[in-house]
Amino acid sequence: MCKPTHFEVTYSINPWMQPGKPTDAGIAVAQWERLRSLYLGFGHEVELIDPVPGLPDMVFAANGATVVDGKVLSASFRHSERVPEGPAYLKWFQDRGFPAHESEFVNEGEGDYLVTGERILAGTGFRTDRRSHLEAARVFGREVVTLELVDDRFYHLDTALAVLDDDEVMYYPPAFSAESQAVLLELYPDAILATDADAEVFGLNAVSDGRHVLLAQEATHLTEQLWARGFVPIGVDLSELLKSGGSAKCCTLEIRGATAK
Repeated sequence: MCKPTHFEVTYSINPWMQPGKPTDAGIAVAQWERLRSLYLGFGHEVELIDPVPGLPDMVFAANGATVVDGKVLSASFRHSERVPEGPAYLKWFQDRGFPAHESEFVNEGEGDYLVTGERILAGTGFRTDRRSHLEAARVFGREVVTLELVDDRFYHLDTALAVLDDDEVMYYPPAFSAESQAVLLELYPDAILATDADAEVFGLNAVSDGRHVLLAQEATHLTEQLWARGFVPIGVDLSELLKSGGSAKCCTLEIRGATAK
Protein backbone atom coordinates (compact mmCIF):
# COMPACT_ATOMS: atom_id res chain seq x y z
CA MET A 1 0.00 0.00 0.00
CA CYS A 2 1.02 3.61 -0.49
CA LYS A 3 -0.17 6.36 1.84
CA PRO A 4 -2.01 9.13 -0.08
CA THR A 5 0.14 11.88 1.43
CA HIS A 6 0.24 13.79 -1.86
CA PHE A 7 -3.26 12.97 -3.05
CA GLU A 8 -4.99 15.50 -5.29
CA VAL A 9 -6.69 15.54 -8.68
CA THR A 10 -4.60 17.72 -10.99
CA TYR A 11 -5.29 15.98 -14.31
CA SER A 12 -8.00 13.83 -15.87
CA ILE A 13 -7.32 10.41 -17.38
CA ASN A 14 -10.67 8.79 -16.60
CA PRO A 15 -14.29 10.03 -16.40
CA TRP A 16 -14.21 10.21 -12.61
CA MET A 17 -11.39 12.75 -12.40
CA GLN A 18 -12.45 16.41 -12.28
CA PRO A 19 -9.42 18.65 -11.57
CA GLY A 20 -11.64 21.58 -10.61
CA LYS A 21 -13.32 19.62 -7.82
CA PRO A 22 -11.75 20.19 -4.37
CA THR A 23 -9.88 17.32 -2.71
CA ASP A 24 -8.61 16.90 0.82
CA ALA A 25 -5.46 14.83 1.34
CA GLY A 26 -6.13 14.69 5.08
CA ILE A 27 -9.49 13.00 4.54
CA ALA A 28 -7.93 10.68 1.95
CA VAL A 29 -5.26 9.64 4.45
CA ALA A 30 -7.82 9.02 7.21
CA GLN A 31 -9.98 6.85 4.94
CA TRP A 32 -6.91 4.96 3.70
CA GLU A 33 -5.69 4.41 7.27
CA ARG A 34 -8.97 2.72 8.16
CA LEU A 35 -8.60 0.36 5.20
CA ARG A 36 -5.07 -0.47 6.30
CA SER A 37 -6.17 -1.03 9.91
CA LEU A 38 -8.85 -3.46 8.73
CA TYR A 39 -6.23 -5.55 6.93
CA LEU A 40 -4.04 -5.58 10.02
CA GLY A 41 -7.02 -6.47 12.19
CA PHE A 42 -7.73 -9.52 10.03
CA GLY A 43 -4.13 -10.68 10.51
CA HIS A 44 -2.75 -9.65 7.13
CA GLU A 45 0.73 -8.22 6.76
CA VAL A 46 0.84 -4.80 5.10
CA GLU A 47 4.00 -3.58 3.38
CA LEU A 48 4.33 0.12 2.56
CA ILE A 49 6.02 1.97 -0.27
CA ASP A 50 6.97 5.61 0.27
CA PRO A 51 4.78 8.05 -1.66
CA VAL A 52 6.61 10.24 -4.18
CA PRO A 53 5.75 13.95 -4.43
CA GLY A 54 4.17 14.79 -7.75
CA LEU A 55 2.64 11.31 -8.17
CA PRO A 56 -0.83 11.73 -6.60
CA ASP A 57 -2.14 8.45 -8.02
CA MET A 58 0.66 6.38 -6.50
CA VAL A 59 -1.80 5.59 -3.70
CA PHE A 60 -3.38 3.15 -6.16
CA ALA A 61 -0.83 0.45 -5.45
CA ALA A 62 -2.74 -2.22 -7.37
CA ASN A 63 -1.53 -0.63 -10.59
CA GLY A 64 2.15 -0.81 -9.59
CA ALA A 65 2.87 -4.44 -10.55
CA THR A 66 1.48 -7.97 -10.61
CA VAL A 67 2.98 -10.58 -8.27
CA VAL A 68 2.30 -14.31 -8.67
CA ASP A 69 4.31 -17.12 -7.04
CA GLY A 70 6.81 -14.53 -5.85
CA LYS A 71 7.54 -13.35 -9.41
CA VAL A 72 6.93 -9.74 -10.42
CA LEU A 73 5.72 -8.34 -13.74
CA SER A 74 6.38 -4.62 -13.62
CA ALA A 75 3.78 -2.07 -14.65
CA SER A 76 4.10 0.19 -17.66
CA PHE A 77 1.53 2.98 -17.70
CA ARG A 78 -0.37 4.29 -20.70
CA HIS A 79 -0.70 7.90 -19.56
CA SER A 80 2.39 10.06 -19.13
CA GLU A 81 1.20 11.41 -15.77
CA ARG A 82 1.55 7.96 -14.21
CA VAL A 83 4.59 6.62 -16.08
CA PRO A 84 7.07 7.35 -13.22
CA GLU A 85 5.09 5.11 -10.86
CA GLY A 86 6.23 1.99 -12.73
CA PRO A 87 9.96 2.39 -11.97
CA ALA A 88 9.20 3.39 -8.35
CA TYR A 89 7.30 0.17 -7.71
CA LEU A 90 9.79 -1.93 -9.67
CA LYS A 91 12.66 -0.59 -7.53
CA TRP A 92 10.74 -1.43 -4.35
CA PHE A 93 10.49 -5.07 -5.42
CA GLN A 94 14.05 -5.28 -6.73
CA ASP A 95 15.44 -3.81 -3.49
CA ARG A 96 13.71 -6.64 -1.63
CA GLY A 97 15.07 -9.41 -3.80
CA PHE A 98 12.03 -10.26 -5.87
CA PRO A 99 12.71 -11.69 -9.34
CA ALA A 100 11.24 -9.02 -11.59
CA HIS A 101 10.39 -8.98 -15.28
CA GLU A 102 10.30 -5.53 -16.88
CA SER A 103 7.24 -5.38 -19.09
CA GLU A 104 7.58 -4.95 -22.83
CA PHE A 105 4.02 -3.74 -23.35
CA VAL A 106 1.70 -1.37 -21.53
CA ASN A 107 0.09 -3.05 -18.54
CA GLU A 108 -1.31 -1.43 -15.43
CA GLY A 109 -0.67 -4.17 -12.91
CA GLU A 110 -3.49 -5.61 -10.88
CA GLY A 111 -5.76 -2.96 -12.29
CA ASP A 112 -6.07 -5.29 -15.28
CA TYR A 113 -4.66 -8.59 -13.95
CA LEU A 114 -6.80 -10.44 -11.41
CA VAL A 115 -5.69 -13.85 -10.15
CA THR A 116 -8.29 -16.49 -9.42
CA GLY A 117 -7.10 -19.99 -8.60
CA GLU A 118 -4.63 -21.02 -11.31
CA ARG A 119 -6.13 -18.60 -13.82
CA ILE A 120 -5.41 -14.92 -14.47
CA LEU A 121 -8.25 -12.75 -15.73
CA ALA A 122 -6.79 -9.97 -17.87
CA GLY A 123 -8.48 -6.75 -18.89
CA THR A 124 -7.93 -4.72 -22.04
CA GLY A 125 -9.74 -1.99 -23.95
CA PHE A 126 -8.63 1.21 -22.25
CA ARG A 127 -5.28 0.75 -20.52
CA THR A 128 -3.48 -2.59 -20.74
CA ASP A 129 -2.21 -3.66 -24.17
CA ARG A 130 -3.69 -6.98 -25.23
CA ARG A 131 -0.18 -8.15 -26.23
CA SER A 132 0.89 -7.98 -22.59
CA HIS A 133 -1.49 -10.85 -21.82
CA LEU A 134 0.81 -13.24 -23.68
CA GLU A 135 3.72 -11.74 -21.79
CA ALA A 136 1.99 -12.40 -18.47
CA ALA A 137 1.27 -16.00 -19.48
CA ARG A 138 4.98 -16.53 -20.20
CA VAL A 139 6.18 -14.87 -17.00
CA PHE A 140 3.76 -16.59 -14.65
CA GLY A 141 3.16 -19.86 -16.49
CA ARG A 142 -0.59 -19.63 -16.00
CA GLU A 143 -3.65 -19.51 -18.21
CA VAL A 144 -4.52 -15.88 -19.02
CA VAL A 145 -8.09 -15.11 -20.07
CA THR A 146 -8.57 -11.88 -22.03
CA LEU A 147 -11.62 -9.77 -21.14
CA GLU A 148 -12.48 -6.65 -23.14
CA LEU A 149 -13.84 -3.58 -21.37
CA VAL A 150 -16.17 -1.31 -23.34
CA ASP A 151 -17.41 1.34 -20.85
CA ASP A 152 -14.76 3.97 -20.12
CA ARG A 153 -16.11 4.53 -16.61
CA PHE A 154 -14.76 1.08 -15.87
CA TYR A 155 -11.35 1.56 -17.43
CA HIS A 156 -9.57 -1.17 -15.45
CA LEU A 157 -10.74 -4.73 -14.91
CA ASP A 158 -10.69 -4.23 -11.13
CA THR A 159 -13.42 -1.61 -11.43
CA ALA A 160 -15.78 -4.06 -13.16
CA LEU A 161 -14.92 -7.43 -11.59
CA ALA A 162 -13.78 -8.67 -8.19
CA VAL A 163 -12.31 -12.06 -7.29
CA LEU A 164 -13.91 -13.52 -4.17
CA ASP A 165 -12.01 -16.82 -3.92
CA ASP A 166 -10.48 -19.40 -6.25
CA ASP A 167 -13.84 -20.20 -7.86
CA GLU A 168 -16.11 -17.20 -7.32
CA VAL A 169 -16.24 -13.71 -8.76
CA MET A 170 -18.66 -10.82 -8.95
CA TYR A 171 -18.88 -8.50 -11.95
CA TYR A 172 -20.87 -5.92 -13.89
CA PRO A 173 -21.86 -7.40 -17.28
CA PRO A 174 -22.42 -4.12 -19.21
CA ALA A 175 -18.78 -3.17 -18.65
CA PHE A 176 -17.71 -6.01 -20.97
CA SER A 177 -18.04 -6.76 -24.66
CA ALA A 178 -20.63 -9.35 -25.67
CA GLU A 179 -17.87 -11.88 -26.32
CA SER A 180 -16.32 -11.33 -22.90
CA GLN A 181 -19.69 -11.56 -21.20
CA ALA A 182 -20.09 -14.99 -22.82
CA VAL A 183 -16.66 -16.05 -21.56
CA LEU A 184 -17.49 -14.95 -18.02
CA LEU A 185 -20.84 -16.71 -18.10
CA GLU A 186 -19.16 -19.94 -19.17
CA LEU A 187 -16.37 -19.72 -16.57
CA TYR A 188 -18.50 -18.43 -13.70
CA PRO A 189 -22.17 -19.36 -14.26
CA ASP A 190 -23.01 -18.67 -10.61
CA ALA A 191 -21.20 -15.34 -10.30
CA ILE A 192 -22.71 -12.47 -8.36
CA LEU A 193 -23.88 -9.82 -10.83
CA ALA A 194 -23.64 -6.18 -9.84
CA THR A 195 -26.41 -3.66 -10.47
CA ASP A 196 -25.84 -0.28 -12.10
CA ALA A 197 -25.93 1.29 -8.66
CA ASP A 198 -23.30 -1.13 -7.30
CA ALA A 199 -20.95 -0.44 -10.20
CA GLU A 200 -21.35 3.32 -10.11
CA VAL A 201 -20.16 3.52 -6.47
CA PHE A 202 -17.16 1.28 -7.30
CA GLY A 203 -18.60 -1.62 -5.35
CA LEU A 204 -16.63 -4.03 -7.52
CA ASN A 205 -13.32 -2.40 -6.68
CA ALA A 206 -13.27 -4.75 -3.71
CA VAL A 207 -10.75 -6.92 -1.86
CA SER A 208 -11.52 -10.42 -0.62
CA ASP A 209 -9.34 -12.67 1.52
CA GLY A 210 -11.71 -15.57 0.89
CA ARG A 211 -13.94 -14.64 3.82
CA HIS A 212 -13.95 -10.89 4.43
CA VAL A 213 -14.83 -8.67 1.48
CA LEU A 214 -13.97 -4.99 1.79
CA LEU A 215 -16.06 -2.88 -0.56
CA ALA A 216 -17.76 0.48 -0.91
CA GLN A 217 -20.32 0.83 1.84
CA GLU A 218 -22.88 2.20 -0.65
CA ALA A 219 -22.92 -1.08 -2.64
CA THR A 220 -25.91 -2.44 -0.72
CA HIS A 221 -27.05 -5.02 -3.28
CA LEU A 222 -23.59 -6.59 -3.45
CA THR A 223 -23.44 -6.59 0.33
CA GLU A 224 -26.68 -8.56 0.55
CA GLN A 225 -25.52 -11.03 -2.08
CA LEU A 226 -22.18 -11.56 -0.34
CA TRP A 227 -23.88 -12.34 2.99
CA ALA A 228 -26.09 -14.86 1.18
CA ARG A 229 -23.00 -16.60 -0.27
CA GLY A 230 -21.33 -16.96 3.13
CA PHE A 231 -18.89 -14.06 2.87
CA VAL A 232 -18.51 -11.29 5.43
CA PRO A 233 -18.84 -7.96 3.60
CA ILE A 234 -17.35 -4.92 5.29
CA GLY A 235 -18.26 -1.48 4.02
CA VAL A 236 -15.51 1.09 3.71
CA ASP A 237 -15.68 4.79 2.91
CA LEU A 238 -13.05 5.81 0.35
CA SER A 239 -15.10 8.62 -1.13
CA GLU A 240 -12.15 11.00 -1.32
CA LEU A 241 -10.07 8.58 -3.39
CA LEU A 242 -13.07 7.86 -5.61
CA LYS A 243 -12.62 11.40 -6.93
CA SER A 244 -9.64 9.96 -8.78
CA GLY A 245 -11.45 6.77 -9.78
CA GLY A 246 -10.25 4.32 -7.14
CA SER A 247 -11.44 2.42 -4.08
CA ALA A 248 -10.33 -0.50 -1.89
CA LYS A 249 -8.81 -2.74 -4.55
CA CYS A 250 -7.03 0.13 -6.28
CA CYS A 251 -5.28 0.84 -2.98
CA THR A 252 -4.12 -2.76 -2.56
CA LEU A 253 -1.43 -4.74 -4.36
CA GLU A 254 -1.38 -8.39 -3.31
CA ILE A 255 2.05 -9.99 -2.92
CA ARG A 256 1.39 -13.64 -3.71
CA GLY A 257 3.73 -16.49 -2.90
CA ALA A 258 6.50 -14.56 -1.17
CA THR A 259 7.14 -11.96 1.50
CA ALA A 260 9.23 -8.83 1.22
CA LYS A 261 12.74 -9.14 2.63
